[in-house]
Amino acid sequence: MARSTIAIGILTISDRASQGVYADESGPAIAAVLREFISNDWTPIARLAPDEQPRIEAELRRLADDDGCCLVVTTGGTGPAPRDVTPEATAAVCDKMLPGFGELMRAASLKYVPTAILSRQTAGIRGRCLIVNLPGKPKSIRECLEAVFPAIPYCIDLIGGPYIAGNPDRVTVFRPKA
Repeated sequence: MARSTIAIGILTISDRASQGVYADESGPAIAAVLREFISNDWTPIARLAPDEQPRIEAELRRLADDDGCCLVVTTGGTGPAPRDVTPEATAAVCDKMLPGFGELMRAASLKYVPTAILSRQTAGIRGRCLIVNLPGKPKSIRECLEAVFPAIPYCIDLIGGPYIAGNPDRVTVFRPKA
């Protein structure tokens, strides 16, 4: 699918939001932070899915393969509850896992809440798409993206994705000197 801008998937995993019981606040929170951090043009592709592993896997494949997203950021389903299966769905569709993302996000969150150790965020690569799992609360979304975003553009470079420029007023993106 040809695009004039970079496609970034935002997948909210929530039984109640996907059923329309309440409005999704987490997906828009991701979009707001990414608008601050990314200086090139990009298009958000927002989706909702219930806490069901086959549905999450299908949405991740659709965003990466059919919609051509170079980055998919999920929110929700990363805790220890029985229906929290986002990390399992992510691992099922990825070619490689990048556990350092989850390690850094948990370390960043531990500065604010001791229950951060219960979170199971992770990240992985599917083809030329980086998939990053974030927690479900907007405040935690910002804290976690602030921690890991500096590495995201370079990771996308390494997997053959488009060049993502960071907004130097909001975030310092790391790319090794050539």
